[in-house]
Amino acid sequence: MRPKFKRVAASLLALTLVATLAACGGSDGSSAAHSDNDSSGANSNDLKPITFTYFSEDSSTNWNNMNDEVGKVITEKTGVTLDAEFAVGDPVQKISLIAATGNYPDLIAAKADVGKLVDAGAIIDLTDLIDKHAPNIKKMLGDKLVRTKYSLDDQAIYAIPTWSAVDEVKIKADGGFELQHRVVKEAGYPEIRTVKDFEKAIQDYITKHPTDENGNKNIGLSLNADDWHMYQVTNLGFKTTGGPDDGEYYIDQKTHQATYHFRRPEEKEFFRWLNHMNAIGLLDPESFVQKTDQFKAKVASGRVLGLAAPEWEYGDGENALKAAGKFDQTYGHYPVTMSKEYKDTSFWSAGFDGGYGISISSTCKDPVRAIKFLDFLASEEGQILNNWGIEGKHYTMENGKRTLIPEVQERAINDAAAFQKESGLGLYWNLMVHYGDGIKDSTGNYFTRNYPELLTANYNEAEKETLKAYKAEHWKDLFPKEDEFQPRAYGAAYTMSLPNDDPAVILAAKMKDITWKRIPEAVMSKPEDFDKIWDAYMAELEKAGVKEMEEAYTKHIKNRVELWSTQ
Repeated sequence: MRPKFKRVAASLLALTLVATLAACGGSDGSSAAHSDNDSSGANSNDLKPITFTYFSEDSSTNWNNMNDEVGKVITEKTGVTLDAEFAVGDPVQKISLIAATGNYPDLIAAKADVGKLVDAGAIIDLTDLIDKHAPNIKKMLGDKLVRTKYSLDDQAIYAIPTWSAVDEVKIKADGGFELQHRVVKEAGYPEIRTVKDFEKAIQDYITKHPTDENGNKNIGLSLNADDWHMYQVTNLGFKTTGGPDDGEYYIDQKTHQATYHFRRPEEKEFFRWLNHMNAIGLLDPESFVQKTDQFKAKVASGRVLGLAAPEWEYGDGENALKAAGKFDQTYGHYPVTMSKEYKDTSFWSAGFDGGYGISISSTCKDPVRAIKFLDFLASEEGQILNNWGIEGKHYTMENGKRTLIPEVQERAINDAAAFQKESGLGLYWNLMVHYGDGIKDSTGNYFTRNYPELLTANYNEAEKETLKAYKAEHWKDLFPKEDEFQPRAYGAAYTMSLPNDDPAVILAAKMKDITWKRIPEAVMSKPEDFDKIWDAYMAELEKAGVKEMEEAYTKHIKNRVELWSTQ
């Protein structure tokens, strides 16, 4: 456990800041709490211009310094602008540097690395600020507020949760394995259910069409393993063998025992299949050395027939294809697993897991204004603004129904990056507590734009043709449904933030180094060498203390279950 005095110091600093600001009214002279009927929580003093510095571990390629249309309205409603920095390279190193130097931005989105900031006294307990100044956040979270608490031993709230959507009923399939529409069409729309089905569709197409129209080689399957994107490759081990996304662990749903997921024999066979794909020339040989921009450029070229990545990973490349009108070279989503004994777990809900979010630093220039800013984003007005934009400019209300203006919808689909940078639609979701897909606002309209009717309207003709061939209205129809899986009592394990000196944290760094070296080595090796390399990998993990790490993580999982059981 980290030294107790660090938590105490952080809490005392938080109380001192709040008390001081309450006494003097903060830098804007106001300490009034919002009412539930005031979506912005702003009075005249709350609108004084203020700039908060902000660092996020997530990238934001379309960030426009809040000069987009939505950003300007947010500033108008709150007086706040953000001087934002987004992670480049390894975000963990950046958070470690922030924690070590004491040079704290006002707002920090540290994801699972928030523990580093807690240990350093870099962020404050938000419990009182939420209670006094954030009615929208309180209302939305309700009895889920307990899930935002740091740990069983330290029940402070160090981050406003922004990644996990509240009450979400996920509608859009944006993961699984992907195949270009032209590939499945030429194959006669076969069942794409196992890795062998996926492989055959690619092999048959590439045999007939080894190159594109310009004579460049078509690529069967390309992976992006650039830096932290390696997780999207290694996660395929559990995704193809029936495991939900719990980060680097497979959690037994009955005992809550944590296992470093690569140690499951089932996963060995998935990576053996990747090795096989490499051996027969269907895996992009640059998969483990290419940079993200190179990966996206390949997707944008239309030469990559198959993918195994979330949509946000390759979306920029696919958007370029859409902009060029190459719709048959865009992708459909398929629930691919090693064999039919496993289910794709894309729709295995973690429930609301608190987890990743935004913290207010101990040196923030005005914590009250900061929490009020976040509370506006959590309001119904703020959520509609982020998801739908500005009435009359981006959407209309006709007979009580909110509808995107046709020109806006067309650009949002086929010119997505440029349009988001200009409009700001959807750009602020990871700054806000938000309702998920399938949830309606007070007007009876959906909060998000991921709902069945609009998804249908957004499909291009090639996509519609493919869905029709598979007798599906939406890609989700091809996947196992939420009610086929039992609820996870701990949410999503990867969202837990642990103390820096915890064995699960210290040993995890060692395991990552070993895994990120051994997985590419095993996949790219000669098939006859695969078992030898894999066995050496397993032995290296044991020698490095993987069992001790699993025991430590299991304890944290069980503690979270105990904490959450109090809600």
